[in-house]
Amino acid sequence: MVTPSLDYFSTLVQDDDIIPLFEAASAIAQDVEPELDLTAVQLEIDMLTERLKQRLPADASHLQKLRMLNHYFYNDLGFSGNVNDYYNPDNSYLHRVLHSRRGIPISLAVLYMEIAQQIELQVQGISFPGHFLMKLALPVGQVVLDPFNGTSLSREDLEERVQPYILQQDFPDDFQLNAYLSAASPRDILVRMLRNLKALFMQKENWQRLLQVQERLMILLPGDITERRDRGIAFANLECPQAALQDIEAYIEQRPYAMDTAALRARLPELREAGGRLN
Repeated sequence: MVTPSLDYFSTLVQDDDIIPLFEAASAIAQDVEPELDLTAVQLEIDMLTERLKQRLPADASHLQKLRMLNHYFYNDLGFSGNVNDYYNPDNSYLHRVLHSRRGIPISLAVLYMEIAQQIELQVQGISFPGHFLMKLALPVGQVVLDPFNGTSLSREDLEERVQPYILQQDFPDDFQLNAYLSAASPRDILVRMLRNLKALFMQKENWQRLLQVQERLMILLPGDITERRDRGIAFANLECPQAALQDIEAYIEQRPYAMDTAALRARLPELREAGGRLN
């Protein structure tokens, strides 16, 4: 069943060219707080931004703005990575990160980028392996930042961070670091935020929360058959056999030779029997 919050989320992410990232990312929390006032969340970040604007010189350069934003965000407001409770789902819900001042790299980055945009700094997200990053083009060159603490990362830092994700022991001759530094689109960022939650809820076998995440992922990635499979698994564990059958059978049809297809096919008789009992 499509809820009002899902329907609204769908309208927000229809057009890649105008996705309001901050609002859409804030809306994810309506899964846990259906009555969450998204306008109030926006007003809160606007108020924080206004305080910074009052400090900025009228002729501030982009570099000055970046330095002042960094100090304001991490020192004055006290935002930082939640090292003591990193895997708490609250770290992915923006209104709760605004309250606690603790988050994970991607949620901190979305907050940081919203303030940056309002002071005319075009900070972009980077879907870097293992740890979301941010970047800003300045006249002196590109600056890459760690949203966890605002640290500027050198090329050597970035190569060290990416090395565990490269299969070869040493960098291949044709290695291009820039390939890992492409700007993430708002849709990419929303998908990554949801997949962080997905991993947590799968591990905890919280099927209801997983289903909510999968519904949003299906809105963002309607043609992704693996996301549909995982929605079907959530349905199956929530004893919704008919909905589970539709998703799992669709996956088997499209991926008949996938490694998990045999195991999923073995579950079909049980789901069909359960579905028949409900008729």
